[in-house]
Amino acid sequence: MNGRGARRKQPTGRVEGGFVAMPWEVLDSPAYRLLGHPARALLMEVARQYVRDNNGRLLTSRAYLMKRGWNSADVITRAVRELEAAGFIHQMVKGHRPNKASWWAITWYTLDPHPGYDPGAAATFKRGAYREMQPLKNASHRPPAGAERAAIAPAGGVGRARPVPLGGAMDPCFDTPPRPSGGHHLENHLPLAVGLAVGRDCVSALAAGHPQRECKLIIEAIT
Repeated sequence: MNGRGARRKQPTGRVEGGFVAMPWEVLDSPAYRLLGHPARALLMEVARQYVRDNNGRLLTSRAYLMKRGWNSADVITRAVRELEAAGFIHQMVKGHRPNKASWWAITWYTLDPHPGYDPGAAATFKRGAYREMQPLKNASHRPPAGAERAAIAPAGGVGRARPVPLGGAMDPCFDTPPRPSGGHHLENHLPLAVGLAVGRDCVSALAAGHPQRECKLIIEAIT
């Protein structure tokens, strides 16, 4: 063979097989910069499934993603919601249990037609929907004057508790000492007992119609 007419295969500089074509416009968009890491990783998993004519039938089900190393249903659900809210994916079929998976389309490609889409899903698909998410200009996460510091003490400073009333300690309202001055405690209660007895006898005398003079004699006799 002289090699004439033979076609040499030129090296391409990359590995053989398919690849994910992620446009720079997607990677540089404000919507992509706002994505969390799980959502970014899931976007690559969804884009990996695209093969020219199946945009609209891409999967995010746990059954599919578990084979790709995704083990948490909660992480998948949050990432899917984040991608949909940011406009990178559009739901074409709503999945339901026990075995109906949702279908999705990525929005930087045109939608491929299919008769199995939910009614109205194709009409609401918008290519480049992620472009509509734009951050506010000069937006700041902090107030113009800076973050306020919570006051730990009242405006007038920390108050000191007063150990006594404003006019000083109050004097006791009784004249007798709190304990006997001396002698046996039973002896100190004797006048009280006598007084009670006098009162009872005097009341009885008055109730019986005796004059006050007799009541006075009763008191003098007892005391």
